[in-house]
Amino acid sequence: MKEFLLLLFICITQIAYGQPIQKNIVSYVDPLIGTDNSKTPTASLFGSGDAEKGQVIPAVLFPNGMNFWTAQTEDTEQKSIAPYYYKSTSIQGFRNSHWLNGGCTQDYGTMTLMPLYGILKCQPKERASSFTHSEETSTPYYYSVYLKDDQIKAEMTGTSRTGIFRFTYTKAGDGYLVVNPNNDKGEGSIEYDAKKNEIRGYNPVYRIYQGWGKPAGFSGYFVVTLNKKIENFGSYQGGSRYADQAMIEKKPNIGIYLHFKVKAGEKIIVKVSSSFTDFDGADKNMKAEMNDWNFDAAKENLHKTWKNHLGSIEVKGKDKDTKCQFYSALYRSSFLPHVINDVDGRYPAFSKGKPIMKTKDHNYYDDFSLWDTYRALHPLLNIIEPQKSGEMIQSLLNKYEQGGWLPIFPCWNSYTSEMIGDHCTSLIGDAFAKGITNFNQKEAYQAMRQNAFEQPSTYEQYKDGLGRRALNSYLKYGYIPLEDSVKEAFHQGEQVSRTLEYAYDDYVLSLMAKAWGHKKDAEALTKRAQYYKNVINPKTGYVQGRYKNGKFLHENNATKFCSFITEGTPCHYTWYVPQDIKGLMKCMGGKQPFILRLDSMFSEKRYWHGNEPCHQIAYLYNYAGEPWKTQRTVRHILETEYHKGPSGLSGNDDAGQMSAWYIFSALGFYPVCPGTPYYIIGTPIFKKTTIRLNTGKSFTIIANHVSKNNIYIQSVKLNGKKYLKNYISHKDITTGGVLQFEMGNIPNKLWGSSSESCPPSLNDSESY
Repeated sequence: MKEFLLLLFICITQIAYGQPIQKNIVSYVDPLIGTDNSKTPTASLFGSGDAEKGQVIPAVLFPNGMNFWTAQTEDTEQKSIAPYYYKSTSIQGFRNSHWLNGGCTQDYGTMTLMPLYGILKCQPKERASSFTHSEETSTPYYYSVYLKDDQIKAEMTGTSRTGIFRFTYTKAGDGYLVVNPNNDKGEGSIEYDAKKNEIRGYNPVYRIYQGWGKPAGFSGYFVVTLNKKIENFGSYQGGSRYADQAMIEKKPNIGIYLHFKVKAGEKIIVKVSSSFTDFDGADKNMKAEMNDWNFDAAKENLHKTWKNHLGSIEVKGKDKDTKCQFYSALYRSSFLPHVINDVDGRYPAFSKGKPIMKTKDHNYYDDFSLWDTYRALHPLLNIIEPQKSGEMIQSLLNKYEQGGWLPIFPCWNSYTSEMIGDHCTSLIGDAFAKGITNFNQKEAYQAMRQNAFEQPSTYEQYKDGLGRRALNSYLKYGYIPLEDSVKEAFHQGEQVSRTLEYAYDDYVLSLMAKAWGHKKDAEALTKRAQYYKNVINPKTGYVQGRYKNGKFLHENNATKFCSFITEGTPCHYTWYVPQDIKGLMKCMGGKQPFILRLDSMFSEKRYWHGNEPCHQIAYLYNYAGEPWKTQRTVRHILETEYHKGPSGLSGNDDAGQMSAWYIFSALGFYPVCPGTPYYIIGTPIFKKTTIRLNTGKSFTIIANHVSKNNIYIQSVKLNGKKYLKNYISHKDITTGGVLQFEMGNIPNKLWGSSSESCPPSLNDSESY
C-alpha cells in the first residue's frame, strides 16, 4: 500500500508541475548488463575469479521491493553463486530471489517454480530446459523466454511481494508445475492443499560471516496457486517421488509437483506471494497486491511504476547507447536495500527473528551492503528519493532498538560485521547534512555514538558482530597496529584500511556532534578524524602497516596486495581520506607531489575501477586546482569501464554502487565525501539532464556543445550567474535551477583552479 501511495504521489506531482516523462524511457534499460564476466580494461588488472563477475541478475521487480523475480540457471543459495548467469544455456525455473544484486554473498529464503510438458522431471538440473537469448526478453517489469525442451513460452511480471506467471503450452498433452524451496541444508517444508489448489512452503534463512551457518531466526514463506484443475499431485525428494503425498519436509532436494492436462495454445496463470513472517502474511500480501488473475494488468502496472521511477532523472541526447548505460545503471541502483515487511507492516525482529515486529509509518528495509553503497548509492537516494532514504535510516534505528547496537553491514536481517568501517554513520550523516529528517535524530546520535565510543559488555556479543571491530586498538594507538589480527571478523587483518575508514566515519559523526551541541564529542571525534595520518609513512607518502611500537613495516609494497589493506593495494587506499584531501596533500609533500602521484595512478595503470576504494580518486584533482584532469579522467572511465552487453561492468556491481558512480559521473558531479553537502564537479555527458525533485522543483544540467571530443569545461553558470567553484552544494540542487556548462575540446586550465574554487577539507570545512 505504501508503494502504491508513493507512486500516486509521484504521478500527481508530475502532472501538477507539468513535467511529462519521456514515453519510452523504460525501453533503454538492459537488465542483462553485468550478468557475465567483465571484459573492461581494468577488470583483470587486480580482480580475479568472482571479482571479475558483474553478479547481476536480470530481475523483474518493484523498485526496492521484497522480491527480485528472476529466471534461474543455478539452483543453489550458496555464497558467490548468482541465480542467473548469461553464459548458461538452460533455465531450471523462476525464483523469488533476495540476492544482493551484483555481490558475492548468498541468496536466502527463496523458492523456485518450473512449468514442464510431457515428462515429469523434478530436480533442477534434470528439469532444466534449453533456451536462447534471441528468444528471451528482459525488462524491469516483464520477462519472457521460450523453453525449447518443453515448448512453453514463459512470461513473468509482479509486484513487491507477489509474482504472476503466464505459461503458454504450444502442444496438447500433460502439463506439470514443480515447486521447491531452495534450501542447501535440507531444511524447510512444502505441501499441497487440494481444497485451495495451492502450494505452501517455507525456507529457513541462515546467517553468513559473523555467526556463519546459524539460523537467522526466520524463514521465507511462500504460497503458489494456479487457475487450473489438477489431475493428480505428489511430492518428491531427490530421485524419489511420492504420488498423492501432500507434504514433505526437512529433507534435501524436496518439492511438490502438480499434473494437469493442457490444450495446444492454452495459457496457465500461476501466482506467487511471499512473506518473511508467516503464511498469513503471504496470504495478505497476495490479497493486497495480486488479488485477480489479470497478467496483462499486472504487467502494465509495473511498467507504469518503472516509467515514473526512472523518470526522476530525464536525460536528453542522440546517443541511444549512452542512454541505455544510464537507465540500466538507474535500474541496478533500485534493488537494495529492499523492503522485507508485509503489507500490514509486520516483519521479523532484527538479529533474532522473533518476535514479529510491526511498523506503522514506514517500510522496513534490510540488506544494506554499506561498505559499497554509502559512497554513491545512498547519496543518490538523498537526491531523488529522500523520503525512502529516511525510511531506510529509520529501519537501521529499528535494528538498533531490537539488537542493542547499530549494525555495521546488516544483511539477512542479522548482524554480520562484514567488510570494514562503520558506515551507518556515513549514511545517516549524509542524510542529515542534506536536510532529511524523517527519522529519530536523537536516537540516531545515541546509536552512532555508542558504536564510536563503546564496546559490547560481553565478548560473546562482540564475537557475534556487535560493535566496531578493533575499536580498543584504534582508540589506544590512534591506529590499528599489525599485531591486532582482528580475528573476530570475517575480513581479518586489514588494519590500515580500518583505520582510514574509521577516521572518515569519525569526521562525519563530529559534524553531527557539532550540529547537535555535543561539544566534547565533537572535539574528540575531530581529533580522531585525523588518525589517517598515523598510517601514512612519511618517508614514502603511502599508507603502510604499522606496529604497536610506532615503527612502519619496511617493505616496498605500494602496488601489492597486502593483508593490512582491504581488497586492494596501499596505492589504492592512500587516497582514502575524503574528509581531508588538503591534509593528505601535506602528508605527500604538498600540492605538486600530490598531483604527480595522482597522475601516476592512471599513467602507470594502477587505478582499479572494479572495486570501491578507488571510486573517489579521479575527482581529487579538483582539490588541487586541476579540475580539467578530473574531467579527462572521469570521461575516460565512463567510456571504458562501462559498456553495453552482459560483460559491460568492471567487476561486481556491489548492490548498485558501481551503477550509482556512473549515474553521478554522467550527471557531471560526484559525492567524494558523503556526510558533507558537497558534490565535486566532473564532466557531464548529456546535452540536457533534468532531475525531478519530490518537492515538484527540478534541477537542470545543460552542457552546450558536449560531445565525445568536447569533454572539457570552458565556463559554468549557475542560475544565470558566472560560477567559478569546482563543486556544488546539495542546496544548489534542491532549491531548483539550472547549472549550465560550456564545453570544448581543449582544457580551460584556469576555470576552478584557484584555492577559493576548491572543495573544503577537514580543517577549513564550512558549517552547515
